[in-house]
Amino acid sequence: MTPPDERASLRDGVRFAFGTLTVLPARITRWDRPAARTGMACAPLAGLVVGVLAATPGVLLLVLGGGPLLAAAVTVAVPAALTRGLHLDGLADTADGLGSAKPAGEALRIMKQSDIGPFGVVALLLVLLVQAGALADLYAESWVHGALATVIAAVTARLAMTLAARDGVPPARPEGLGAAVAGVLPTGSAAGIAALVAASAGAAALPVGPGAAVQCAGAVLIALAAAESLLRRCVRRFDGVTGDVFGALAEVAATTALVVLALG
Repeated sequence: MTPPDERASLRDGVRFAFGTLTVLPARITRWDRPAARTGMACAPLAGLVVGVLAATPGVLLLVLGGGPLLAAAVTVAVPAALTRGLHLDGLADTADGLGSAKPAGEALRIMKQSDIGPFGVVALLLVLLVQAGALADLYAESWVHGALATVIAAVTARLAMTLAARDGVPPARPEGLGAAVAGVLPTGSAAGIAALVAASAGAAALPVGPGAAVQCAGAVLIALAAAESLLRRCVRRFDGVTGDVFGALAEVAATTALVVLALG
């Protein structure tokens, strides 16, 4: 069993999750491995709050007579604002690092630079366009489809971070958020959280219909598979994970989930 002094309370974990993954007011009371362990387990909860906050203005715009594309654009903008664009920045930096074809050390140096290269620009444009396009299709079906997809995508984005924080995934640098959360969660716990989120997504969609429930649960699993593929690529390429990689995983998972849900 974990010694008492190596445990963190649920409150400490929630504060860690919201304080590191959002700009919502949350005073981090502990910055250590136990707090990181509980915090990364609570990451999908932060995604749930972000998803609800993102879906609200989109639904309001539809009710007030706005079109699906406008609602989708505003919905996509909210998570970016609630993270100060850090996840999008991580996506761009990771794309630049992967596209550089440089050794791990040099690629990490490129990722740490403040500017964004061509690979990062293209990655940002494509991801934002795909997210807005998928959400526009979903909002065109109904506000229920759009709102549900928004919440599922936001939760799945943070769930991808939870899985990336499992043991066996090393940090690429000795400092930063990646080093703080890399390997903090037992693999079994991370897998259990993933199964719970997928089941919850399916249950949330049951009022829409059994087909929607299967699609929502499947969207979570397919999005996690896409994020896992990127994670393995980054570990091979950079010899571990960084905070930028965590951000990239979140954006890839969210985008994949939205695309799968829009296909229905």
